[in-house]
Amino acid sequence: MTRADLRTGSHDLPVSAALNEFMLTGWADTEQHDLPADDVAGWAAARRARLHELFTGERLVVPAGGHKQRSNDQNYPFRPHSAYTWLTGDQSSDGVLVIEADGDATLFLRPRSDRTNGEFFRDRVYGELWAGRRPTLGESRRRLAIPTRHIAELAPTLATSGTPTRVLRGVDQSVDALVDVAGHGDAEFASVLAELRLVKDDWEIAQLEQAVATTTRGFEDVVRALPMAMRTSERYLEGVFWQRARLEGNDVGYQSIVAAGAHAATLHWTDNDGPVREGDLLLLDAGAETRSLYTADITRVLPVSGRFTPLQRDLYELCRRANDAALECLRPGAEFRAFHRAAMTVLAYGLADLGVLPCPPEQALAEDSGLYRRWTLCGSGHMLGLDVHDCAAARASSYLDGTLAAGHVLTVEPGLYFQPDDELIPAELRGLGFRIEEDILITAEGYRMLSDGLPRHASDVEAWMHRICS
Repeated sequence: MTRADLRTGSHDLPVSAALNEFMLTGWADTEQHDLPADDVAGWAAARRARLHELFTGERLVVPAGGHKQRSNDQNYPFRPHSAYTWLTGDQSSDGVLVIEADGDATLFLRPRSDRTNGEFFRDRVYGELWAGRRPTLGESRRRLAIPTRHIAELAPTLATSGTPTRVLRGVDQSVDALVDVAGHGDAEFASVLAELRLVKDDWEIAQLEQAVATTTRGFEDVVRALPMAMRTSERYLEGVFWQRARLEGNDVGYQSIVAAGAHAATLHWTDNDGPVREGDLLLLDAGAETRSLYTADITRVLPVSGRFTPLQRDLYELCRRANDAALECLRPGAEFRAFHRAAMTVLAYGLADLGVLPCPPEQALAEDSGLYRRWTLCGSGHMLGLDVHDCAAARASSYLDGTLAAGHVLTVEPGLYFQPDDELIPAELRGLGFRIEEDILITAEGYRMLSDGLPRHASDVEAWMHRICS
């Protein structure tokens, strides 16, 4: 057997010279010359100006990232880095934003397949006949209201000497390699980019409202699908919600948590392959992502039968009271961590009332103890936006140890989780999990609940489920 016999890779048939020449002829000019600027274009320009003001005299490089291989010739669905989209409005792969020292910005893009070469029919990743149409440079320039250049011109542009350059690193290795890493403050640059996104502008708030509205409809879809889920599994409900997210938006903003029964005690249950049984609770944590890539993040606990048992109701209402206590802390100038402390105080005293704490609640709440956390381990919320855990690269002084400001959008989601094998609690508590998660906009006056289209109180949840299914 020869090496030629062992050839692997593409299964495409060879292209003859005659076919290649024939494929290059007879194509219409489909350039779109009258495209208006996208709604986001003006907002993105203002964001770039704010970024430039913080790094005047330096060149700033923000890549979108490229395709990531799943296996063989299959890639994962592409999603650009959030900072890149926030600054440009663009969602195409391989793009790179460069803001020069004087503030002039250019978007380096891989343009539409050129019909004068074979890429459009021979390249499975970028070829138009394989992967669909990409915008031309002119179309992107008109739509995004920013000068565009071919991505092949990026390397010689960045090679020009004498300009201090910062790069958002770890997004595109090929871009990282073009700029010397030494001494350019790239870590600070990444943090500042995240911190600039903490306060949402009016356009972003509208996108988040849209994401929440789609998510609300997705939760209603799940309630209608409960009878079928009892004949199948959690996967059916995952698919039902995903269908709504894809129909009205881009996708789900993160892996949906569809946790029935004891799976609700797993904080991030995403296998979603378990049974859905009469009498169990379903913890649904899901968010739809808009086509502009902003996501909601909402959790509700639903009785599969439509009615809570007395114990389920009591524990649900304990979590709801913790959520209410957290909400009372939300206002501009308040410490970010204050709402978590308020929620944990309610839960610790509730756990004491249940008789499961090994010490008084005051002692359990002390920083050198925290024993109550055995049943409520995670934090009570996070920033929300283009990412479900938005602005994660922000420094603690601006985020976790900072204060709330008008325009912040965050989740509030205290919960209780009783593991099925926990022998320190009564048997009737084991395998129960509760979390109520709201999406909140901080306003000048206090806060506005974006997720108020879904019920909070146990009785309202029951009435809502009955209304949907009747």
